[in-house]
Amino acid sequence: MTDSPHVPVDPVLESDARPAGTPVPDPTRWRALGVIAIAQLMVILDVSIVNLALPSAKAALGISDANQQWILTAYTLTFGGLLLLGGRIADYIGRKRAFIIGLIGFATASMLGGLAPSAAFLFAARSLQGAFAALLAPAALSLLTVTFHEPKERARAFGVYGAISGGGAAIGLLLGGVLTEYLSWRWCLFVNAPIAVVAVLMAIPWVRESKAEGDTRYDVAGAVTATLGLVSLVYGLTKAAPKGLQDSAHWTDPTTLFWFAAAAILLTTFFVLENRVANPLLPMRLILDRNRGTSFLVSLITGIGLFAMFLFLGLYFQVILHYSPVKAGFAFLPFSLGIILGAGVSSQLLPRVGPKPLLVPGLIAGTVGLLLLTRLTPQSAYATHVLIPMLIISVGMAFVFIPVSSTALHGIGHHDAGVASAMINTSQQVGGSLGTALLNTIAVTASATYLTAHEALGRAATPAALTEGYTRAFAAGAGFLFTAAVVAMLMLKVGKEAVQEEDTPVPVQ
Repeated sequence: MTDSPHVPVDPVLESDARPAGTPVPDPTRWRALGVIAIAQLMVILDVSIVNLALPSAKAALGISDANQQWILTAYTLTFGGLLLLGGRIADYIGRKRAFIIGLIGFATASMLGGLAPSAAFLFAARSLQGAFAALLAPAALSLLTVTFHEPKERARAFGVYGAISGGGAAIGLLLGGVLTEYLSWRWCLFVNAPIAVVAVLMAIPWVRESKAEGDTRYDVAGAVTATLGLVSLVYGLTKAAPKGLQDSAHWTDPTTLFWFAAAAILLTTFFVLENRVANPLLPMRLILDRNRGTSFLVSLITGIGLFAMFLFLGLYFQVILHYSPVKAGFAFLPFSLGIILGAGVSSQLLPRVGPKPLLVPGLIAGTVGLLLLTRLTPQSAYATHVLIPMLIISVGMAFVFIPVSSTALHGIGHHDAGVASAMINTSQQVGGSLGTALLNTIAVTASATYLTAHEALGRAATPAALTEGYTRAFAAGAGFLFTAAVVAMLMLKVGKEAVQEEDTPVPVQ
């Protein structure tokens, strides 16, 4: 009898039910999907959940305006910078083991952050959260990859994953607003602990272990140069952003240039090493594959254009429309609903039409939605000027996230499932960090220019100036989403025949 990678099956029954050589479905795969979904939601939530808690946390811990960014960037810096290494660790020590370690570590770091007595302690805890998220996120996605092989089931599983990836940020804003207003900003961190405990208890019986086959030696030099290079890049982008309306961008400051130069040197060294070592951290075959590489690039550009939308809309709700944290959180709820509904449709269509007919229109829809948001004024009504664009963007993004993930991971070898999964998250996080820094520079510059042109109005011009900055950022974001659509249209060549195939892993080369 041939051993199944999942469970032993009677050979007669197997031959009667499935073609020879087809992977046998894991009987607990749908329960495992539920566990993976919980973990992914927790990771995505923490990118945005503290946004609406910022004012309360600043007041409680005496955090200055100049340092408030670290509540957000301490998490995204370590998350984005360590994802590639986290993916390889998950491949080698076992994805289930890495998944559980990541959950426990994430919960512990969250509790420490919620108990933080000082700003420095909170920043360190957020950084530790990011480090464990970098282990947890690629382990979760690679477990999904090696668990589902049948096309319709795989599309449905990626539909759930895509809905969470796209809607999690909006849910985080809603939850953050509710917890901050009715309990405390600290509960934005405490809430992770019970979620993680439940996920661990469910993962032990329902998630099956898988590891990379063959050579599992670590590429230490690649891990060091990639991690430090990505951290330097994200840190440089953070330092380049202006600190307020009276400040200007810091792209040419010596400190910013130093971090950009360090990133360039380290990342160049990384790619040189990866072409020479026998067991690379990031096999070049992954990014040089046309469809896989295009998926990573589209994910990066989409992150640049979309990620900052939540920041600027959140500011518009609270600063311009004077929403409470809870009301601002509920204002984002339609985005989550649109993602969930769109993901259901997208997952059904993907095996029938292939990725490109979903991906390109989805990016175009996102572009249109962001362009509609450029019409906002300080007097705009939510129902007429925000709700419709938000729904258009959310449904469009559901048609992006699922095809991108599916195409990037289709036919991936078990040996590389973790690192390929990490590349999707890395491209999103790096893109989001770049977009936040770049679009924030555009927004603050536009606001300062507006204030200068309307100096006679004094403080009365501030709401209009801030709104002018937000709308300029939305316009720039729309440009990036349109660019991603063009890239997908011209470079993506995979058709529906690929996602209709049984996704038997390709051999390691």
